Amino acid sequence: MQTLRAPVRSELLIRKSRFLGCVQPVADRPAALLVVERLRAEHPGAAHVCWALHAGGQSAANDDGEPGGTAGRPMLEVLRRQGLDGVLATVVRYFGGVKLGAGGLVRAYTDAVAKALLDAQKVPMQRELRWMCWAPYDLEDWLRRQARAHGVTLLSVRHGDDVCFELASGENSLQDLRAQLDAAAGGRLRWGATGGPVKR
Repeated sequence: MQTLRAPVRSELLIRKSRFLGCVQPVADRPAALLVVERLRAEHPGAAHVCWALHAGGQSAANDDGEPGGTAGRPMLEVLRRQGLDGVLATVVRYFGGVKLGAGGLVRAYTDAVAKALLDAQKVPMQRELRWMCWAPYDLEDWLRRQARAHGVTLLSVRHGDDVCFELASGENSLQDLRAQLDAAAGGRLRWGATGGPVKR
Protein backbone atom coordinates (compact mmCIF):
# COMPACT_ATOMS: atom_id res chain seq x y z
CA MET A 1 0.00 0.00 0.00
CA GLN A 2 1.20 3.50 -0.85
CA THR A 3 0.36 7.08 0.05
CA LEU A 4 1.43 10.45 -1.37
CA ARG A 5 4.40 12.55 -0.35
CA ALA A 6 2.70 15.92 -1.00
CA PRO A 7 -0.44 17.49 -2.50
CA VAL A 8 -0.70 17.69 -6.30
CA ARG A 9 -3.26 19.70 -8.27
CA SER A 10 -4.87 19.49 -11.69
CA GLU A 11 -7.21 21.63 -13.78
CA LEU A 12 -9.59 20.59 -16.55
CA LEU A 13 -11.93 22.68 -18.70
CA ILE A 14 -14.77 20.57 -20.08
CA ARG A 15 -17.59 22.22 -22.05
CA LYS A 16 -17.14 25.48 -20.14
CA SER A 17 -17.11 23.81 -16.70
CA ARG A 18 -13.87 24.15 -14.75
CA PHE A 19 -12.72 21.22 -12.60
CA LEU A 20 -9.98 21.89 -10.04
CA GLY A 21 -8.61 18.60 -8.75
CA CYS A 22 -6.29 17.86 -5.85
CA VAL A 23 -4.90 14.68 -4.29
CA GLN A 24 -3.12 14.86 -0.96
CA PRO A 25 -2.07 12.77 2.02
CA VAL A 26 -4.29 13.03 5.11
CA ALA A 27 -4.16 11.30 8.46
CA ASP A 28 -7.85 10.55 8.94
CA ARG A 29 -11.45 11.61 8.22
CA PRO A 30 -11.49 14.65 10.56
CA ALA A 31 -8.40 16.00 8.78
CA ALA A 32 -10.05 15.37 5.41
CA LEU A 33 -13.22 17.23 6.42
CA LEU A 34 -11.14 20.24 7.47
CA VAL A 35 -9.58 20.33 4.00
CA VAL A 36 -13.03 20.17 2.37
CA GLU A 37 -14.37 22.98 4.55
CA ARG A 38 -11.35 25.12 3.70
CA LEU A 39 -11.96 24.53 -0.01
CA ARG A 40 -15.59 25.59 0.36
CA ALA A 41 -14.46 28.81 2.03
CA GLU A 42 -11.82 29.45 -0.67
CA HIS A 43 -14.27 28.80 -3.55
CA PRO A 44 -17.61 30.37 -2.56
CA GLY A 45 -18.66 30.63 -6.22
CA ALA A 46 -18.14 26.93 -6.97
CA ALA A 47 -21.16 24.80 -7.77
CA HIS A 48 -19.76 21.66 -6.13
CA VAL A 49 -16.88 20.56 -3.90
CA CYS A 50 -16.80 16.78 -4.32
CA TRP A 51 -14.40 14.53 -2.46
CA ALA A 52 -13.29 10.98 -1.81
CA LEU A 53 -11.18 9.66 1.06
CA HIS A 54 -9.41 6.31 0.99
CA ALA A 55 -8.10 5.74 4.50
CA GLY A 56 -8.77 2.20 5.64
CA GLY A 57 -11.92 2.00 7.76
CA GLN A 58 -12.52 5.75 7.42
CA SER A 59 -13.03 5.76 3.64
CA ALA A 60 -15.90 7.91 2.33
CA ALA A 61 -17.17 9.68 -0.78
CA ASN A 62 -19.38 12.74 -1.29
CA ASP A 63 -21.09 13.97 -4.49
CA ASP A 64 -21.96 17.39 -2.99
CA GLY A 65 -25.14 17.83 -5.02
CA GLU A 66 -24.03 16.18 -8.24
CA PRO A 67 -26.26 13.27 -9.37
CA GLY A 68 -25.71 10.28 -7.09
CA GLY A 69 -22.68 8.16 -7.93
CA THR A 70 -21.23 10.52 -10.56
CA ALA A 71 -18.45 12.17 -8.53
CA GLY A 72 -17.37 10.89 -5.12
CA ARG A 73 -17.60 7.14 -5.79
CA PRO A 74 -15.74 7.27 -9.13
CA MET A 75 -13.03 9.40 -7.50
CA LEU A 76 -12.72 6.84 -4.69
CA GLU A 77 -12.35 4.05 -7.25
CA VAL A 78 -9.40 5.85 -8.84
CA LEU A 79 -7.64 5.93 -5.43
CA ARG A 80 -8.42 2.25 -4.82
CA ARG A 81 -7.23 1.13 -8.26
CA GLN A 82 -3.91 2.91 -7.72
CA GLY A 83 -3.41 1.15 -4.35
CA LEU A 84 -3.39 4.37 -2.32
CA ASP A 85 -4.28 4.80 1.33
CA GLY A 86 -4.39 7.84 3.59
CA VAL A 87 -5.25 9.97 0.55
CA LEU A 88 -7.95 12.59 -0.02
CA ALA A 89 -9.09 13.50 -3.54
CA THR A 90 -11.09 16.70 -4.02
CA VAL A 91 -12.56 18.30 -7.11
CA VAL A 92 -14.00 21.81 -7.11
CA ARG A 93 -16.41 22.40 -10.03
CA TYR A 94 -17.33 25.75 -11.47
CA PHE A 95 -20.43 25.12 -13.63
CA GLY A 96 -20.15 26.47 -17.16
CA GLY A 97 -23.83 26.30 -18.07
CA VAL A 98 -23.67 23.08 -20.13
CA LYS A 99 -24.90 19.82 -18.57
CA LEU A 100 -22.51 16.92 -19.07
CA GLY A 101 -24.84 14.01 -18.31
CA ALA A 102 -24.05 11.19 -15.89
CA GLY A 103 -21.36 9.61 -18.07
CA GLY A 104 -19.71 12.95 -18.75
CA LEU A 105 -19.62 13.77 -15.04
CA VAL A 106 -18.04 10.43 -14.13
CA ARG A 107 -15.35 10.95 -16.77
CA ALA A 108 -14.70 14.55 -15.70
CA TYR A 109 -14.30 13.74 -12.00
CA THR A 110 -12.18 10.63 -12.56
CA ASP A 111 -10.02 12.46 -15.11
CA ALA A 112 -9.41 15.36 -12.70
CA VAL A 113 -8.15 12.94 -10.05
CA ALA A 114 -6.20 10.76 -12.49
CA LYS A 115 -4.50 13.81 -14.01
CA ALA A 116 -3.35 15.01 -10.57
CA LEU A 117 -2.03 11.52 -9.74
CA LEU A 118 0.14 11.53 -12.88
CA ASP A 119 2.41 14.09 -11.19
CA ALA A 120 2.09 12.72 -7.64
CA GLN A 121 5.03 11.13 -5.85
CA LYS A 122 3.93 7.88 -4.25
CA VAL A 123 5.70 6.58 -1.16
CA PRO A 124 5.29 3.36 0.84
CA MET A 125 2.79 3.56 3.67
CA GLN A 126 4.40 3.24 7.06
CA ARG A 127 2.67 2.67 10.31
CA GLU A 128 2.91 5.47 12.84
CA LEU A 129 4.25 4.40 16.21
CA ARG A 130 3.71 6.22 19.49
CA TRP A 131 6.41 6.06 22.12
CA MET A 132 7.44 7.67 25.37
CA CYS A 133 10.72 9.29 26.27
CA TRP A 134 11.74 10.36 29.78
CA ALA A 135 14.49 12.99 29.90
CA PRO A 136 16.16 15.13 32.58
CA TYR A 137 14.99 18.76 32.68
CA ASP A 138 18.27 20.06 31.26
CA LEU A 139 17.64 18.05 28.05
CA GLU A 140 14.07 19.26 27.48
CA ASP A 141 14.84 22.07 25.00
CA TRP A 142 17.40 19.92 23.21
CA LEU A 143 14.95 17.03 22.81
CA ARG A 144 12.24 19.37 21.48
CA ARG A 145 14.68 20.65 18.85
CA GLN A 146 15.73 17.11 17.92
CA ALA A 147 12.09 16.03 17.50
CA ARG A 148 11.40 18.94 15.14
CA ALA A 149 14.60 18.34 13.17
CA HIS A 150 13.78 14.65 12.60
CA GLY A 151 10.09 15.12 11.73
CA VAL A 152 8.89 13.50 14.96
CA THR A 153 5.46 14.63 16.16
CA LEU A 154 5.37 15.83 19.77
CA LEU A 155 1.97 14.67 21.11
CA SER A 156 2.29 15.76 24.74
CA VAL A 157 4.76 16.80 27.42
CA ARG A 158 4.33 16.16 31.16
CA HIS A 159 6.56 17.44 33.93
CA GLY A 160 7.23 15.40 37.06
CA ASP A 161 10.49 14.07 38.48
CA ASP A 162 11.69 14.34 34.89
CA VAL A 163 10.14 15.42 31.56
CA CYS A 164 7.93 12.85 29.85
CA PHE A 165 7.46 13.24 26.09
CA GLU A 166 4.84 11.35 24.11
CA LEU A 167 6.12 11.14 20.55
CA ALA A 168 4.95 9.74 17.21
CA SER A 169 7.00 8.74 14.19
CA GLY A 170 7.00 6.30 11.31
CA GLU A 171 8.12 2.82 12.28
CA ASN A 172 10.86 2.83 9.62
CA SER A 173 12.73 5.68 11.31
CA LEU A 174 12.15 4.78 14.96
CA GLN A 175 15.12 2.52 15.73
CA ASP A 176 17.73 4.65 13.96
CA LEU A 177 16.43 7.83 15.58
CA ARG A 178 16.42 6.33 19.09
CA ALA A 179 19.99 5.13 18.65
CA GLN A 180 21.10 8.62 17.52
CA LEU A 181 19.37 10.35 20.44
CA ASP A 182 20.72 7.86 22.98
CA ALA A 183 24.27 8.38 21.74
CA ALA A 184 23.93 12.19 21.77
CA ALA A 185 22.35 12.23 25.25
CA GLY A 186 24.96 9.96 26.79
CA GLY A 187 22.45 7.32 27.88
CA ARG A 188 20.36 9.77 29.96
CA LEU A 189 17.08 9.02 28.17
CA ARG A 190 14.57 6.30 29.05
CA TRP A 191 12.22 4.85 26.45
CA GLY A 192 8.99 2.94 26.52
CA ALA A 193 5.60 2.22 25.05
CA THR A 194 2.81 4.71 25.63
CA GLY A 195 1.76 2.86 28.78
CA GLY A 196 5.09 3.26 30.62
CA PRO A 197 8.84 3.00 30.30
CA VAL A 198 10.52 -0.16 29.11
CA LYS A 199 13.20 -1.42 31.49
CA ARG A 200 16.62 -1.35 29.91
